[in-house]
Parts: sequence; structure tokens; C-alpha cells
Amino acid sequence: MVVCGDDGLAHRLADELRDVYRQRVVLIVTEERAEERPAGQVTASADTTSGGMVVPVQVMTAPAPTREALLRACVDRATALALLYEDDETNLRAALAARRLSPGLRLVVRMYNRKLGQHLEELLDEAALVRSPGMDRAVLDASTTVLSDADTAAPALAATVIADTSKVVQADGVLLRAAERTPPGRGEVPDPGLCTLALLSSTEVDPAGTEGSEASGPQGPVLLPDDRTVAGSAGRGSVVLETVRYAGPALPARHLTRRGAPLRELFSGRLRWALAGIAASVLALTLTTTLLTDADPVHAAYITLLDLFSINDPAIDAPVTNQVLQLLSGLVGLALLPLLVAGALEALGTFRTAGSLRRPPRGLSGHVVLLGLGKVGTRVLARLRELDIPVVCVEEDREARGIPLARSLHVPVVLGDVTEEGVLEAAEIHRAHALLALTSSDTTNLEATLHARTVKPDLRVSLRLYDDDFATAVYRTLRTAHPEAHTRSRSVTHLAAPAFAGAMMGRQVLGAMPVERKVLLFAALLVAGHPQFEGRTVAESFRPGAWRVLALDTASPGARRPDLATARHDGEQPQLLWDLHPGHVLRPEDRVVIAATRRGLAELLGRRPAETGR
Repeated sequence: MVVCGDDGLAHRLADELRDVYRQRVVLIVTEERAEERPAGQVTASADTTSGGMVVPVQVMTAPAPTREALLRACVDRATALALLYEDDETNLRAALAARRLSPGLRLVVRMYNRKLGQHLEELLDEAALVRSPGMDRAVLDASTTVLSDADTAAPALAATVIADTSKVVQADGVLLRAAERTPPGRGEVPDPGLCTLALLSSTEVDPAGTEGSEASGPQGPVLLPDDRTVAGSAGRGSVVLETVRYAGPALPARHLTRRGAPLRELFSGRLRWALAGIAASVLALTLTTTLLTDADPVHAAYITLLDLFSINDPAIDAPVTNQVLQLLSGLVGLALLPLLVAGALEALGTFRTAGSLRRPPRGLSGHVVLLGLGKVGTRVLARLRELDIPVVCVEEDREARGIPLARSLHVPVVLGDVTEEGVLEAAEIHRAHALLALTSSDTTNLEATLHARTVKPDLRVSLRLYDDDFATAVYRTLRTAHPEAHTRSRSVTHLAAPAFAGAMMGRQVLGAMPVERKVLLFAALLVAGHPQFEGRTVAESFRPGAWRVLALDTASPGARRPDLATARHDGEQPQLLWDLHPGHVLRPEDRVVIAATRRGLAELLGRRPAETGR
């Protein structure tokens, strides 16, 4: 297998294919990224030996994935190719070149542009047909997968700011939530949800470290346990699967995205109080005129307003009472004139900036502060707004990728360096519900998190960190310093690599859910050709610690949607049946959704490497 890329995702995917699926991998990287693995170096981990044979990763350097570079990596004889460059055009050019070299090659392409990605598969299929006109359409449709690391990781990142939710995956328009359950008390019966996905670490030490990883041993998390293991796990928390439909906002929306400008945003609070004082003065003068003169209330109000705007005749021959009232009305009118000018200027400024970036509304609270509007931040912003969660964004670059989306969604944005004093305060961090630090710099995310915790110690925080060792140290330090606060560290490549690896092996991966430092994969596959499922009941097909059938696609094979991870269109009926009877027998034509560990999915892929379920 060949992996091409210019960032950390390429290295992590190569490790995933080597360590989990035990594949021979050729990694093509740019010279700048080659320092992580010197060119020509063959690396292998201790647990990737099988029968005395070491599964290597061979590293090559190339400035771009040209035809010559692909031939040097023997793409024409490879089973799969992953193109993971950050530039969509680079991936597109390389995919077309690879398709001409090998029409039947399985391609996994990283593509941020969704519209381009929707048409890329058709384009690559046409390129393959031009090269090999007699190619089987069924094989052709299964040979190209377009994924986005940002889309894969966004649900889990967005879910960290929702109370009691840390992991989500979307399938057939249904949001699946992996909810953490605390150990039940004596006499309590825990809610099993749809099924128990995992048992959490049995130690009281932070689950960010070794005890929460693949090498954690018996005290670490147990993925996909059976009922006997769950019953004997007294004192351990669990992760259960639930289906969630969001009928309303998870947090008070505070009208963050309304199109009209309310009065409190047109005029400042001080101006509104000043206008209220003027109105009270006019009312007091009207009542005084009514009591001290013979004028009725309507005529008294009329006279007061004439004096207020200095358009009444001077009360030279009138009684002293009328003269004093006229002078007082004139003084109130002098105070009213600058207030009217200030109000007009504030309203004009509000309307002029209506089409530009909004500032956080005054008095905002209960919102999420999102740092960074790059590729990942943009996808997370879209996901948060889909859940109707109020967001305030902080971005340094006015031309950032997510600025147009924030403007179209009318989401407030604070422009500035988050490490500078006053920027987080401008985002109302002291009244925020959570902080999502998703910039591309680990140190910036950490610095912003530490500053936010000094402002609000109990703030819920999720920060994006690439380096696992650094993430572990940061996680433990923050949990020790703020034991009552909610802290999560997430790596986009850590969340996305399993999905890309599963696609390279030929499966439709719906998403990944982190369980401490382990990962559960959700995939759709056909029952046909899998002895682990074919002709077995749902209960018999369950293998603890490896895989579990979660749902059955009830649509006929011809009416199935090829991608269950996409949302249903209006009017479309759900295809998946989640409430499966344990005695239901799986037929060869069935398509099922499974939860699997990385090694469990690797075992399934080893039996049927070419089948895709698409």
C-alpha cells in the first residue's frame, strides 16, 4: 500500500496500516516532513511481526506526487493508494495520474471541498473506463473513496462541549451518542442504552496516559465487552451507545443567529438608560404642568414637547410657574440632542456591519468559544450550529477558511491573536460554557487554555493537540490543577487515521469514537462472504473485544444509499433498524452496521479485502 502526504496524517496512517492491519506500506512525503522518518528508512513496531516476518514502512521523498514518483513507489502494483496532501488540487492531479497507471487501484483521497469531492468519484471512474473500457462497474464503484479528516473528527470534537456527551457518529440521519456512565451504586441498575460499547479504566489515574491506551493492560478500557464482563465490572464506568435526536438547542441560543438587529444590539446600554431618563423627565414635566396649570394632560404634553424642542414662543408674559417649566423643558431638550445624534450613529454602525462579522452580543452567556477557523474549526462550527449551540469564534486571520461560513451563519467573531490580553475576554470567556481550542498550533491552544482557566477555573475545555506525549502531559497537569473541571485533549489525526485506514482496506467507515486513548470504528459492510455473520444470528455474530452488529439496513439492495454517513434528504425514510432482536438471522444480501475495534476490523478485512459495502 502507498501513502502520500505532507502532514502528520500521512505518518499516522502509515503506522495504522502497519501496526493494525499488518500491511507493507510505502510512505511518500515531502522533504520537510521526512525528518520524522529519514528517507529510505524501514521502521516496524515490536507487535507487527507475524511468523517471523517484519511488516516495514519504507519512506521515500518527493516534492509532489508526480507520475514518476508514483511509479517509483510501484503504484501500478499496489492494492491501495492514499492521497493525503492538504491541497485538494494536488490530490486530484495525483488521483488522475494514479488511475491512469492502475485502473483497478483502490483510491482513498483526502478532500476538503465537499462539492469537488462529490464529483471526484465519477471523474475517477470515467478515467478508469477510458484506460480499461471493459472494467466491471461493480469493482469500479468500490475503488474510490473520498474522505475529509476534518469531517471525520468534527463530530467528536463538537460533542465534547455537550453535557454528558463526548463521542458522536452520524449514520442514516441518526446521531449516535456514546454516553459515559458512572459506576452504579449498590442496588442501582445501570441504563444499558442500545448496547455497552466499552468499560472505562479501572484505575483512578487520568485515562489520558498509558493506562488508557492500547498498551494499558487489564486495568485499561475494555472495548465491546460481553454481558458477563459488564456484570462483573463493579466499580468501573462504562460507555453505552444511544440514539439522539436534537429537537431543540442544547444550550440557550440567546438569538445568536437571528437576522434582524434587536434593540439591545442597535443601541448600547448606557444610551438606552439615558433615553429612558429623558422620557422620565418629559413625563414628570407633563404631570407637573397638568397639576400647576389649567391645561389638560394632552395639552400639557404638547406644550412640554414644544418647549423641549425649542419651537414654542417664549413665556415672557406668562406666570413664573410656566416660565420655570419652559426653562426646565429646554434643559432637557439640550440633553436630548446629543443622545439623538449618538443613537443615529450607533444604529448606522449596526446596519453597516450587518453583512460583516458580528461582535459578541452584550450580556452573552452559556456559549461555546471556538478558537481557530481553519479546516477543522470550520467543520466544528457547522456541526455546533446544526445542534443549535451558540458559538463565539476567535480567529487571527481575516481571510481564514471559516470566516465566510461564520458570516453566513451570523456567528459572532472576535478578530485577534488569542494569546494577546483581552481577546478571550472580548469573547466573553468568563461567561462561556466551554472552550474549544482548535488552532493548528499546540502551544497556542495550550496557552489559550491556561489563560481561560485563570479566568474561569471550572470551564469545560477541549484542546487540539497533535503530539500524544505532549497531550498526555498536558491532560494530567490540567486535571491535577483543576480536578473539578472537564478537560479533554483530542488529536485530529488520531481520530481520522482509523477511518482512512479502513477505507484503504475496502470498507465504508462511518466514523470513529475515542474511548480514552483507544478508538472504536463504525462501519457498514455486506454480510455476503463473511462467515462471521452469514447465516448466524445477531447474538452469535457478536465477538467480544472485536466486533458487534448494531443495525440492519432494511432497504432493498437497489434502493440503498451508497453512503450512510450522509444526512437523509427531506422526505427520505430511515433505512437502518437499530432495535435488532438477538435471534435475527443475517442473510447474505443484508448490509449491517457494526462497531469494531481496530484489530477486529482488520481481521474482517483480512478475510475479504476487496469487498466494500458501498
